[in-house]
Amino acid sequence: MNVLVLVGSLRAASTNRQLADAAVTHLPETVEGTVFARLADLPHYSEELDHDDALPEVARDLREAVADADALLLVTPEYNGSMPSALKNAVDWVSRPRGAAAIAGKPAAVVGASGSPRAAQWAREEGVRVLTVAGADVIDDTVGVGASFQAFEDGRLTDTELDAQLRDLVGRLAREVEVARAAA
Repeated sequence: MNVLVLVGSLRAASTNRQLADAAVTHLPETVEGTVFARLADLPHYSEELDHDDALPEVARDLREAVADADALLLVTPEYNGSMPSALKNAVDWVSRPRGAAAIAGKPAAVVGASGSPRAAQWAREEGVRVLTVAGADVIDDTVGVGASFQAFEDGRLTDTELDAQLRDLVGRLAREVEVARAAA
């Protein structure tokens, strides 16, 4: 089983990348977490590019990665009360073509970190909404890390209760995949 992780912060050492890494360590042993590291290379979605003659290689690779994944984990910072454009753009690319999109029916979850004590709440809510509209099967519960610049030590969350919430959410995501497989 593979969970594809989309990290909205493009900085390698961001707290959201640390959160993604912490989430991956909490996946069950039978589940692999893979970060798609090329969101910065993805052009803005345009229907003019969305056909075989012009489809950018990175867009094709992202669609294939989503199609091959068993689930998605969206990891979002909050910029100006919203999720970053890199994440929204990625969801736009994988939501097409409508009716046959790679994201359709894909189990998904959202987590986020922010320097603010609000813990990227609006970005997490927007992530759930955007993924749902795009056709993913999204877990409504999210996990947010506030005051994130002080929340990690040696790549792990220092708040044991918050770390347990993260473990529970990624475990639930893995169980959602198992339920979807059993129903198929």
